[in-house]
Amino acid sequence: MARTNHRDPKSIYRDKLRTAAEAAQLVQREDTLAVPIATGQPTAFLTALGERDDWINLVIFSALMIRPYAVLQKPGVRLISGFFGPIERMLKAAGARVDYLPADFLGWERYARLVPPRVMASAFAPMDDHGYLNFGLHSGATFHAFVAAARDPNRLAIAEVNTTMPQVCGLARFGGHRIHVSQVDCIIETNDPVFELPDEPVADQDRAIAEYVERLIDNGATLQIGIGGVPNIVAKLLAEGKKGDFGIHTEMLVNGIMHLHQAGKVTNHKGVFDGFSVATFCAGSRQLYDWVHRNPEVRMLPVTYVNDPAIIRRNRAMVSINGALAIDLSGQVMADTIGPRQYSGVGGHELFVIGAHDSEGGKSFICLHSTANSGGERVSTIVASFAPGTPTTTPRHHVQYVVTEFGAVNLSLLTDAERARALVEIAHPDFRDELREAVRRRFG
Repeated sequence: MARTNHRDPKSIYRDKLRTAAEAAQLVQREDTLAVPIATGQPTAFLTALGERDDWINLVIFSALMIRPYAVLQKPGVRLISGFFGPIERMLKAAGARVDYLPADFLGWERYARLVPPRVMASAFAPMDDHGYLNFGLHSGATFHAFVAAARDPNRLAIAEVNTTMPQVCGLARFGGHRIHVSQVDCIIETNDPVFELPDEPVADQDRAIAEYVERLIDNGATLQIGIGGVPNIVAKLLAEGKKGDFGIHTEMLVNGIMHLHQAGKVTNHKGVFDGFSVATFCAGSRQLYDWVHRNPEVRMLPVTYVNDPAIIRRNRAMVSINGALAIDLSGQVMADTIGPRQYSGVGGHELFVIGAHDSEGGKSFICLHSTANSGGERVSTIVASFAPGTPTTTPRHHVQYVVTEFGAVNLSLLTDAERARALVEIAHPDFRDELREAVRRRFG
């Protein structure tokens, strides 16, 4: 709603400063609100919303909630999440109104543009000497939406300034990852420590899978490395190994990417955004956040410029490393549901699979343990076919390498019968006979 003016930025800041409770009162009883995912969430503001009990129909758009905010459990409140994490799963199981938006990360931005929420709220780093607020650890699908809200007299843009949030560099031609204090409508302050993402426990299967993946990564590859045991180990192996000259073009900036930089393995001669590593959000340790603070080797960009397969495929030898929950013998990948239950989300999975698959010299890896526990029973994650109605995250024609602890196979040049037989060979030995029988019945 605000308009730029030429007053002293510090006085503008003071005039717009409110308590979290005062900011929460700016939200109407029937309203729409969007906040970023994970590390971009304005924690004090969301907490203050939970102190109200007068909601009639408040719809909140977000993903990967980092806390079970009380507002999400209030009557009259609905959460539409683009990616379920532990909090969404817990809230839904407890009866809260939590719905999944089946869209990829680019789709979230499109949704925010076509169905613009009246209120945008986001976390920011402290104001710089020129009066700019930096979006910190998150640009994602809400950067453009926040700027649009700030320019619209009928909408609200609420900035939560967090003293523990690092300032992360952007690119001027894409908005500079910042907004001037004169453009926002309301400012909240907090010293609530920014969410840190702990490393996941590493299983023996993760280590075996990571070793297969690392062997297939070439010198000079451009890397997308995300969350999880396998990507962490791959990054560690690459940091400690002899390969190098890597580029980084990744949705999520994680500890492993910092370690690759510190090991001198990253040159970023990659073909797109040369000279620095690009991401659209960051989550990891405090050490990572201190490392990205004003680091000229890192740029945080809106998801439009990071996750678009048309941009990803222009990178030199693009490598994408993603996880999955199951794969059938045709090569269809299920990565975000368990039976009828939403478990996570599509996110950037399919986008980076396509981009890496289509990159010259690129390689896309889908990684999964060969077995999983289902209701106390060990089951194969490589199955003859999915149950009717099972959503697929990645269609068979986009899948390239599939990796389990028993090996890696490249499906992209195989016929339907050949890929089924190849997948059997990386299944757990205890399930191979029944899978071979399924192949025999289907293909003879």
